[in-house]
Amino acid sequence: MKFELQVNDQKSKARAGVLYTDHGLIHTPIFMPVGTAGTVKAVHQRELKEDINADIILANTYHLYLRPGLQLLENAGGLHKFNGWDGPILTDSGGYQVYSLAENRKIEEKGVTFQSHIDGSKHFFTPESVMDIQRSIGADIIMAFDECTPYPCEYEYAKSSLAMTHRWLKRCCARFDATEAKYGFEQTLFPIVQGSVYRDLRKESAEFVAGCERDGYAIGGLAVGEPAEMMYEMTELVCDILPTDKPRYLMGVGTPANILESIAQGVDMFDCVMPTRNARNGMLFTTQGIINIRNEKWKDELTPIDAALGGYVSTHYSKAYLRHLIHSKEILGAQIASVHNLTFYLWLVRQAREHIQAGDFSIWKNSMVNKLMTRL
Repeated sequence: MKFELQVNDQKSKARAGVLYTDHGLIHTPIFMPVGTAGTVKAVHQRELKEDINADIILANTYHLYLRPGLQLLENAGGLHKFNGWDGPILTDSGGYQVYSLAENRKIEEKGVTFQSHIDGSKHFFTPESVMDIQRSIGADIIMAFDECTPYPCEYEYAKSSLAMTHRWLKRCCARFDATEAKYGFEQTLFPIVQGSVYRDLRKESAEFVAGCERDGYAIGGLAVGEPAEMMYEMTELVCDILPTDKPRYLMGVGTPANILESIAQGVDMFDCVMPTRNARNGMLFTTQGIINIRNEKWKDELTPIDAALGGYVSTHYSKAYLRHLIHSKEILGAQIASVHNLTFYLWLVRQAREHIQAGDFSIWKNSMVNKLMTRL
């Protein structure tokens, strides 16, 4: 796996590059649609390729481990064969799910005991087992097992958690390096920077993670409730430390404005459930601003959802028709809205890439941020 940095913006820290994987190229900056259980909710793989034009999707270790289970995935030849997606896949290690299951898990040095949200059964994750699970799932990019601290978080807890996350990272690297991919294509491991919102801890973690000398790096533990400005501050600090010749992935972020501001800080890769989750509730992101399609004002609006965006879904269906589907609780409404929002997110990062290459990213970004936050 190789990352080629192609262009650095002259007036910000934004970059454009290409990440080469055995399942295809990833052009950065990139947004990764979230397919937690091996599927991007309400979206066909064909739509991901042909309409949304996704380079890579994300799946989740915790959920796939519980259901459908590793044996079936191995029998199928890995997740690519199981779900029919032939592009790159990144798997989250399950660390965030462990964080979100605070009442049903126990964290100790060896690993984490947790209860399944499906049937209450008990399971035990270690840094080693999580590497093995992701090998079996067949991800192109495997994430290290870490603890995601909440916000707010006391300094001493954040410091203690970070030290354990670093010890876990050493174990992840050792296990990953001692094992091989199962399905004949290359897999790579991304360590994760933690440290809550404390500058000294973030600096310590970024330096430690950079010293692992991996093919890419992630920034975790943000977008968990802290103010946006604090997230940007931590992101900039970390990006200034991480190697310039490797991709940087900001986990779980975020709104269109968050993404543009973080690209300006030097981030290359993003994921978030927002475009699909909000779509199912009737919130649409468009090139002109945010639409709540449930509102009465769209009832008779027969213009396309977003003519400027392009793509079959966004230009073929009207706002009035989509509003009718959403109010009628028709499944097609969730499908159309989800494909539209993901098409918008991929359009946004590709526009950012084009403006980085053209040398006017900062001017374009500043005008877009205000527009994208407007409620129509």
